[in-house]
Amino acid sequence: MSTGARTTTETAVGSAVADGIGASPVRPDANLKVRGEFAYSSDMWHDDMLWGATLRSPHPRARITSIDLTEALKTVGVHAVLTASDVPGLNRYGLEIADQPVLAEREVRYQGEPVALVAADHPEIARQACKKIAVEYEVLEPIVDAVAASTPGSPLVHETPVAGHAIVGNVLRSVHIERGSAEVSAEVVVTGEYQVGMQDQAFLGPESGLAVPAEDGGIDLYIATQWLHADQSQVATALGLPTAKVRFTLAGVGGAFGGREDVSMQIHACLLALRTGRPIKMVYSREESFYGHVHRHPALLRYEHGADSSGRLVYARAQIVLDGGAYASSSTAVAGNAATLGFGPYDIPNVTMDCLVTYTNNPPCGAMRGFGAVQACFAYESQMDKLAQACGLSPVELRLRNAMSEGSTMPTGQLVDSAAPVAELLCRVRDAPMPDAAQAGPRDVRELPGGVSNTTHGEGVVRGVGYAVGIKNVGFSEGFDDYSTARVRLELIGDTPVASVHTAAAEVGQGLVTVLQQIVRTELGVTQVTVLPADTSIGSAGSTSASRQSYVTGGAVQAACQAVLARLAERGGRLGDEPIDETVQWRHRPTTVIDPLTGQGAAHVQFAFAAHRAVVDVDVELGLIKVVQISTAQDVGKALNPQAVLGQIHGGTAQGLGLAVMEEIQLHEGKLRNPSFTDYLLPTILDMPPMQVDVLELADPHAPYGLRGVGEPPTISSTPAIVAAIRDATGLALTRVPVRPEHLTDPAI
Repeated sequence: MSTGARTTTETAVGSAVADGIGASPVRPDANLKVRGEFAYSSDMWHDDMLWGATLRSPHPRARITSIDLTEALKTVGVHAVLTASDVPGLNRYGLEIADQPVLAEREVRYQGEPVALVAADHPEIARQACKKIAVEYEVLEPIVDAVAASTPGSPLVHETPVAGHAIVGNVLRSVHIERGSAEVSAEVVVTGEYQVGMQDQAFLGPESGLAVPAEDGGIDLYIATQWLHADQSQVATALGLPTAKVRFTLAGVGGAFGGREDVSMQIHACLLALRTGRPIKMVYSREESFYGHVHRHPALLRYEHGADSSGRLVYARAQIVLDGGAYASSSTAVAGNAATLGFGPYDIPNVTMDCLVTYTNNPPCGAMRGFGAVQACFAYESQMDKLAQACGLSPVELRLRNAMSEGSTMPTGQLVDSAAPVAELLCRVRDAPMPDAAQAGPRDVRELPGGVSNTTHGEGVVRGVGYAVGIKNVGFSEGFDDYSTARVRLELIGDTPVASVHTAAAEVGQGLVTVLQQIVRTELGVTQVTVLPADTSIGSAGSTSASRQSYVTGGAVQAACQAVLARLAERGGRLGDEPIDETVQWRHRPTTVIDPLTGQGAAHVQFAFAAHRAVVDVDVELGLIKVVQISTAQDVGKALNPQAVLGQIHGGTAQGLGLAVMEEIQLHEGKLRNPSFTDYLLPTILDMPPMQVDVLELADPHAPYGLRGVGEPPTISSTPAIVAAIRDATGLALTRVPVRPEHLTDPAI
């Protein structure tokens, strides 16, 4: 308009609105979840659906000599019983390496491996029919020691080579990193051997989904997952169908933490649906869930650090062995992270790292919050405490003298080219207020080790303080083509501009849907924003893992909004009757593969840092621990949603506490001993201490809004900080997590 006057529509679009970036609006799913009305994947229903169930191997390693389905097929209410011969496509799948059978053929390689499927009118009929399937096994001795499995000439978990992959013996991947001199010596040298147990993601919503056969011969699957398109590709290959006929829609997800990145019951439900011509619902029990998803890799880590007399690091050397279990999952990437991040956020001129991950007949291991960096951080931070003691320095001072900063160089030779406030984070947790000293006389038992079990009234209780700082990459690494696709639509409904955003990014409880709404409000200046259900009708958004979705899908939504605004500008700022619809595929700056001989290369797109201080009380007579207080400081670049940031830091710290003092899948000769929440111990509200959280916002110039992935760093440094505090209280070495009571009462263990 030549007069400069603007219509109502023009004014609404592009203006500043509330609840944009930097605000903490109410989550659209919040009220439904707290009232118990949110529809999770296990709540789905179809009037004519059947129920699916899985028969699993009781043995970690065995040959299948025969399978008799006769009695199962005779069961009233059973509609189908399937084995490996019924898989119409490739009977193999895998997130990175297709090495895992949809249903076991000649051999089972871990306890719980799927052998057969049943579809029936009722879930109990399906379960009982599974028990009637007669499987004869020739039981073999399982390979359960990852170190022994990695030695040349050891028995093979996979006797037939995995097609297309150069796997040497049982070693899935070996990563070597060297920088500087391998022969340098130092005045002060400390060594240590550390172990990290197998942790479970322990999401509350068990694996579940609903597969519905379609008229075109394809399948529609409604599923709780972390990566719709990766699932779609693997399922299509197994079904022998074109990808276009395998359509996925995200159902309500009850937590993930990496455990839903791999296929679980997706292919099984689709197989049964296509065979019966009926919708199939599958819901795992809690026990089956322990068998049905990957876990955190157990690790053995050997470290040597050398410093001069003032505490300046001269060199570090490490050997890490990760137990990948029976199938690859994401083990090769986990090994890459453990190796490249394995010396922590410190300037070390000379480093040598050898990290390998092996096949065993233990349960498969894969993605879990922290993804390789958790295991390494426990070891290198334990070493830093040892080195501080050897140099006569405080744990914080030793770390400050060696702290990485912007402009530092990683062991891989990669430049850290954005904020790396390691020293500031340490100082902030050091200077945070300490909890009040324990008062003399009777104390509230809830504040003591053992808590409400009333095991002590303060006798034998000693307090300790510990520190740790960690580093984590954000996004996929080592040259992976990491991108996300987003479509943003702007239209008039009446006189009101309304935006909608569509991506395939999985909302798993972390609050992504809210953040995407905030981005659209900020970029377009509209109040009403709808986030459409995630599905495979739009291009991939990648996995909800690696702390990447706000960065990559957020970047895609921001770019799509900018494309919409450009179209709007072409119209002279008038929206009119015709909607504007823009789809953008957005990538962050590229990473590179690391050199196979030296490990050098720009492996990661972004680094994130967090520091923790833990205060603990330990009953040294009973071996019981009470975490009294945790202080944490973390740089998040930009807090897109401050309340969600705090939630991530609290939640990540809780998982780190669990690994420190209670959470571990117990295995004996490859068999799970505690596949339940009765015996697999989790932190409760009584175990979580008061937390002091200090959030820094030092923008990363390469990232949308300057943000830095926030979900994983709290898990990484919380575990070693808590264990350091326990060491401070007891004087014990404590080289293994989780720390158990017997480790405190019998140091020989």
